[in-house]
Amino acid sequence: MKIIIIGATGTIGKHVVNTLQGQHEIIKVGSKSGDILVDIGSVDAIKKMFETIGSFDALVSVAGTGHVGPLHTMTDVDFRKTVDSKLMGQVNLVLIGQHYINPSGSFTLTSGSLAHEPVLQTASLSSINAAVDGFIRGAAIELKNAVRINSVSPTVVEESPDYFPFFPGTIPVSMEAVAAAYNKSVLGAQTGQVYKIW
Repeated sequence: MKIIIIGATGTIGKHVVNTLQGQHEIIKVGSKSGDILVDIGSVDAIKKMFETIGSFDALVSVAGTGHVGPLHTMTDVDFRKTVDSKLMGQVNLVLIGQHYINPSGSFTLTSGSLAHEPVLQTASLSSINAAVDGFIRGAAIELKNAVRINSVSPTVVEESPDYFPFFPGTIPVSMEAVAAAYNKSVLGAQTGQVYKIW
């Protein structure tokens, strides 16, 4: 399979690469490093990426930034940073990518546990994670040619200790469990699923 991994060199992305490489052709995409550099907040950059890569069998997105900060100081500009990157960046990967993906291919996006279990200073991320999960459910019943779409929804991961204070009482999840969920989405048969790793 020809698999595009967006955010391939990130904390989670590198583990997803490790679970899939060897038996598949992996195209690593990142904002700062990788086989191809792409800012997923730019529609033109996404279009150029697909024109360069051409047809593919699966796309995994482990990308998208978001605003973290108190609600009482949050502005429209702050909130839109999360909308433009983590939501529309991932949505546009699908809206544009659907015209390049091979029949029976798959998209896997990333949301997060904040959609269901918000913590302080993450109102924008809680909203956008829920929106990503909603998008994959809606897209799943409309994608053509047996193309599938799922999302992976992890909580804080064990390799991100800087974020532990934001998640009091939460046991960080293993990278093995998180990577396995992406593997399940890419190689399995389900669609419209949110794989909760928390």
